[in-house]
Amino acid sequence: MAGKVQRHKLNKLIVRSYLTSTISIAMILFLIGVLGIVLLNAERLAKYVRENIGFTLVLNEGVQESEIADLQKSLKATAFVKSVEYIDKETAAERLKEELGEDFTGFLGYNPLLSSIDVKLLADYANSEKLVILEKKFMEYPQVKEVLFQRDMVTIINENVKKMGIVLIFFSVLLLFIFSALINNTIRISIYSQRFIIHTMLLVGATDRFIRVPFIKRSIWYGIVGAMAANLLLFILMFSYAQELKGIVDTDDFKIFGMVFLSVLLLGILISWSSTYLAVNKFLRLKFDELF
Repeated sequence: MAGKVQRHKLNKLIVRSYLTSTISIAMILFLIGVLGIVLLNAERLAKYVRENIGFTLVLNEGVQESEIADLQKSLKATAFVKSVEYIDKETAAERLKEELGEDFTGFLGYNPLLSSIDVKLLADYANSEKLVILEKKFMEYPQVKEVLFQRDMVTIINENVKKMGIVLIFFSVLLLFIFSALINNTIRISIYSQRFIIHTMLLVGATDRFIRVPFIKRSIWYGIVGAMAANLLLFILMFSYAQELKGIVDTDDFKIFGMVFLSVLLLGILISWSSTYLAVNKFLRLKFDELF
């Protein structure tokens, strides 16, 4: 009777140990998945940032609506423009009022602003050299009085985008190493709780392979369960915040999500297998007095 109670307690301890390991693996693999999605969408993020760079084309006073429509049509037909937005002088005044917090037209007695067109460029054209060329091209339009864009800001953004790519790759490698180490330690702790079982099996003549295989099979299974749980959390997270992440993460790109989900699953299996193999081997070599 006492033996059954002891065995029951041991089984509960083992189940609890593996359950803790599975939850830990799932959480770590979830973070790896988030990191993978960010890394695979890094180019899209850089493109999103660059495509928010643009020009403001200040129009001449008295330009007719038909001329403005022709200009918009011409701009949209070019190979380098992503979008155009016409802002009449009244709308420009309203926006400036909101920014200043006061009605400057009442003070001046008139609206000094001119109508304008905001032009957003495609990412490939959002660099300092091409922007200078495009500035001259925009000035050739007879409806345009002045072309405005932040030269220094463009340079800073492009430099930061390059730095961001390098930093992101560095931290991705570093975090992958840390996460792998965390999973390894989690599995080692779960194996540690069963070190006396391993030693007992050795005493009754079990071979190393006979002892190792059940641990590895169980660990791989928990790795798969942890990976599936992590993928489910990733799916819920991405589609719950799809609107907020629009432009940064493409939730319709199933190829990227497929790659991430498959990578998370393979990492769960690989790290669980290798960590268990190494941990069991360690306890197979220990003598009885070294188990304490």
